[in-house]
Amino acid sequence: MAVFFQSISGVLVILVMIAVGYFLEQKGWFDDKSTKLIAKIVTQVSLPCYMLGTIVSKFSAKELLRMIPDLRFRVISMLILMGIAFAVVHIFKIQDKHAGLFTSMFFNSNTVFVGLPINMALFGNKSIPYVLIYYMANTTFFWTIGTYLIQRDGDKKTAFDLKRTLGKIFSPPLLGFIVGVIFVLLKVKLPTFVNSDLLYLGNLTIPLSMIFIGISISKAGLNRISIGKDNLLLLLGRFILAPLMMYILVTPTNIPLLMKQVFILQAAMPVMTNAPVVANLYGADSEYAAVMVTETTLTSLIVVPILMVITQNI
Repeated sequence: MAVFFQSISGVLVILVMIAVGYFLEQKGWFDDKSTKLIAKIVTQVSLPCYMLGTIVSKFSAKELLRMIPDLRFRVISMLILMGIAFAVVHIFKIQDKHAGLFTSMFFNSNTVFVGLPINMALFGNKSIPYVLIYYMANTTFFWTIGTYLIQRDGDKKTAFDLKRTLGKIFSPPLLGFIVGVIFVLLKVKLPTFVNSDLLYLGNLTIPLSMIFIGISISKAGLNRISIGKDNLLLLLGRFILAPLMMYILVTPTNIPLLMKQVFILQAAMPVMTNAPVVANLYGADSEYAAVMVTETTLTSLIVVPILMVITQNI
C-alpha cells in the first residue's frame, strides 16, 4: 500500500500543476501565441538544458554505454503495437479519415510532457536516463512513420522532406541528450556556473510542461470527451496493450528494476501532444486528436498508481 500511496502522491503533484494551467487558461490568461511560447521554451530551452545538465552531472560513461542497447525494447514494442493498430483499424473498421491518426496515436506515447514529470515525481533524477533512452526511439518513430500516417489522413499532401524530418528527430531535447553523452564519454567537466545555469533553466521543464498540458486540456474542452468506439480502442491500446507488451519484453531480462518500471510507465503514457499539431498541419482531423490527448492524459493519472503497484512485483 505504501507504493500505491506514494504513486498517488506523485500523481497529485502533477495534477495540481495541470489544474493551474487549466484554470488560468479558463480565465483567459493565454492565447495561441503564449501557449506556443510555453511549448517553445520547454522544448528548445529548458528541456535541452535539463538533459545536458543531468547527464553530465549524474552519470558515468560506463552507465550510459550499458543503457544504449536497451533502445531495442522500445523499438520492438512500437513495431508490434503498430502491427496491432493496423489490424484493429481493419477489424473494427475505423473511419478512413481517422485511420492514420488512430494508428500513430496507438503506438506513440507522450514521453516528455507527461512521461518525464511523472517519472521524476515517482523516482527522482535516477530515472532520467531511462526516460531519455525511451524518448530517443519514440521521437524517431513519431516524426517518421507516425507523421507519415497522419499526413495520409489529411487533404494537404506534401512530399517527404528528409531535411525537415531529420530536424524534428534531432530536436533540441535529443541534441541536449547527445551532447551530454559525448561530454560524459570524453570526460568533459563543465564550469560550476554553467552547471548552475543548466540546473536553473532545466527546473522550468516540469512546471511549464504541466501548465502546457492544462492549457491544452482546457482548449480541447472537457465537454467534448466521449466514449465512442475509436476512443475505447485507443484507450485499450495506450493503457493495456502498450504497458502489457513492454511488461512481457522486459520482465525476463536482467536489466535494472528501475529501467523496467520506467519503460512500463512510459509505455502507458497518453497520446503525444504533437499529434493535433501535425494533424492540423496536414488537414487531418486535429479536433479528434485533441480530444484523445485530453482523454488519455486524464486517464493516465488513474492508470499510473495501478501500474506502480504492478511493477513492484516484477
